[in-house]
Amino acid sequence: MIAAPRVSRRHFFLTTGLAALAAPLRAAEPEPVIDIHQHTNYLARADEDLIAHQRTMGVTTTVLLPAGSVVVRPSTHEGKSNGLAARAGGNDSVMKVAKENPQFVFGANEVTDLDGAPTEIERYLRLGAKVIGEQKFGVECDSPESERIYALAEKFGVPVLLHFQHGTYNLGIERFHTVLAKFPKVNFIGHAQTFWANIDAAYADQKVLYPKGPVTPGGITDRLLSEFPNLYGDLSAGSGLGSLTRDEEHTRGFLARHQDQLMFGSDCADAVGSSKECTGASILEAVRRLAGSKQIERKILFENARRVFRL
Repeated sequence: MIAAPRVSRRHFFLTTGLAALAAPLRAAEPEPVIDIHQHTNYLARADEDLIAHQRTMGVTTTVLLPAGSVVVRPSTHEGKSNGLAARAGGNDSVMKVAKENPQFVFGANEVTDLDGAPTEIERYLRLGAKVIGEQKFGVECDSPESERIYALAEKFGVPVLLHFQHGTYNLGIERFHTVLAKFPKVNFIGHAQTFWANIDAAYADQKVLYPKGPVTPGGITDRLLSEFPNLYGDLSAGSGLGSLTRDEEHTRGFLARHQDQLMFGSDCADAVGSSKECTGASILEAVRRLAGSKQIERKILFENARRVFRL
């Protein structure tokens, strides 16, 4: 029988001491953050600047949303809205960055009313896309062409991210409740000016895209989030930031009320990633300050997105 090797007192205390020191270091590791809304080539930003921007913000996983095909037709406002009206890269662009950088995942997209839109989107879903969108085209939100996309999302079990902007993109938010009821198995993610302006029951003029001042609970968006568990809110961009900061007393209640249906996104084109110069960093600060509890903060910054995107 071979005797077990003897461990010296010095070796024992050295190894146990190092282990004790390592434990608090592991505990101090940054908490994960998922950003559900970014773009490649955003206003000509280079990929390396995008990657550095996300790292500076402390984002651990980023969802890249592609544009659709470059076409001239009414739904792209005769080409003015190509590239999501921001020169954003398409399906191949976001897939390339995600394949080369494991902290990124990618979505699939196409101009809603193109004949081949479902086929093009399905191609990238089969290649691993996690979401359909950003759907940002001049169509009715409940059009037959839009419903083809929603049916595809149901088939593949992925969410759909929609940019609502009165008179311009995904028209008819006042009828969106019919879509949510018709596709209860699809997780819809609302985003942009008209989605966030409509948290306010006193919001009277849909042409005002960035309203300010006190919020009266019970607007269209507030009601839809309460009534439909398959609707989520993307807090990105100036519209999301404005909804958080225009009435902070209301925001605390709103975040608590819809804590399981809100997700952090940045959707900013800068290369800074910090300070008030960066919309994404400002949204992160607002969520952390107004969430009301660590549990709510973690849901909005990480847990909800992990569940919805199956990350």
